[in-house]
Amino acid sequence: MENNQNKEENKISKFLQGTVPYVVIIIVVVLIRSYIITPVQVEGMSMYSTLNDKEILLLKKYDKNYQRFDVVVFNYNNTKLIKRVIGLPGETVEYKSGKLYINGTYVAESFLNNNMTADFTLEELGYEKIPKDYYFVMGDNRANSTDSRIIGLIHKEDIEGTTSFAIFPLDKFGNFDK
Repeated sequence: MENNQNKEENKISKFLQGTVPYVVIIIVVVLIRSYIITPVQVEGMSMYSTLNDKEILLLKKYDKNYQRFDVVVFNYNNTKLIKRVIGLPGETVEYKSGKLYINGTYVAESFLNNNMTADFTLEELGYEKIPKDYYFVMGDNRANSTDSRIIGLIHKEDIEGTTSFAIFPLDKFGNFDK
């Protein structure tokens, strides 16, 4: 009787020794994808020429300190959009003759490749200044982008994180410039 009990305990012990490492690996992967970093795919051409359709990027979910010109991923109508932060909380945003003005001061957008931006003011969205916890975002392909000019300001709680690293296709592997 005691011998059968030892055999059962050995079977359970071997099963646990073989299974526990896989369970730990699965838990670690789920935690990393949920809270630290996860892949995200570019859909469409709104960030062209910085990003192309179907590129795969790494999203840094832990990065919640959004700066001007960061590329962010946010939720809008149950889809993930990828855009560039242009205006920060407390700022005014205006485009005149294709040039960006923040709080009345010209700010160069070196990442744009001869991509003219139509005149626009924050007042067109009904704001004098960007409210606390909101951001004004735009795609780099200004003529083909559903961004804050259309969908309005983005609340920080809707932003999943920032991205600046492409992993696919392999010829684009690495950091992309702001």
